[in-house]
Amino acid sequence: MVVSSRFGRLAGMSKLGLIFVLAFWTWLSLIPESRADICLQGDSDDVMRISNTGNTQDCTWRISEAIPLQRATTSATMPFHDAVTAAAHATQLDPALLHAVIKTESGYQASAVSPRGATGLMQLMPATARQLGVSNALDPGQNIMAGARYLSQLQHEFNGDISLALAAYNAGPATVKRYGNVIPPYAETRAYVPKVLQAYRLISGKTD
Repeated sequence: MVVSSRFGRLAGMSKLGLIFVLAFWTWLSLIPESRADICLQGDSDDVMRISNTGNTQDCTWRISEAIPLQRATTSATMPFHDAVTAAAHATQLDPALLHAVIKTESGYQASAVSPRGATGLMQLMPATARQLGVSNALDPGQNIMAGARYLSQLQHEFNGDISLALAAYNAGPATVKRYGNVIPPYAETRAYVPKVLQAYRLISGKTD
C-alpha cells in the first residue's frame, strides 16, 4: 500500500479515522483483483472524508494500488477462466502460469495497449501477434491462446526453464540468448520475472 500525504501530517488523523481506514482497506483486500483508488480528505473540523474519486487536487492523503493476489486465490476463481483453461490445455501449460502472466502484463484489462504497442490481456507485440495468426489482438480468446502458444514455444526453446521463458517473453528470446541464457540485466525484466513467479505461486498454491 502506498500512502502519500500532501501535507506530510498523517499523524493528524484521528484514531477513529485510522481505525476506519484500516478496516476499509482490509475489506478491499478480500476482493480479488479489485483496485483501490481512495481519496482521504481532512477538513478544518477534523473530519476525515473517504471517497473513490480520481481527483488528486482535493486529496489530503491518497491510497492508490492494485490489491495483491490473496493466498486463497485459485485459477478457477480468476477472470477469463474458460479461455485460460482452453489455452493451457492446448499448450500443456499450467493455467495458473497463464493467469500469472495476464495478471502481471495487463491486470486483466482486455483493452490494454502499451506505449510500445503491446496489446490485450497478454500484451502481444504486433509482430508476434501476426506470426501467431491473430486477427484481433483485443479479442480475449485469441489473445490468450496466442500468448499461451508463444510462452510454450519459449519454454521449449529454453529447455523448460520457466524463468528464462518469462524473461524472453518480456525482453525477447534473442536478448536472453545474447546474454548467455541468463535473465538480461534490464531493470524491467529483472523485476518482471519474480513478479510473475510470485503471482504463479499464489495462484497455484505453491508456497515453497
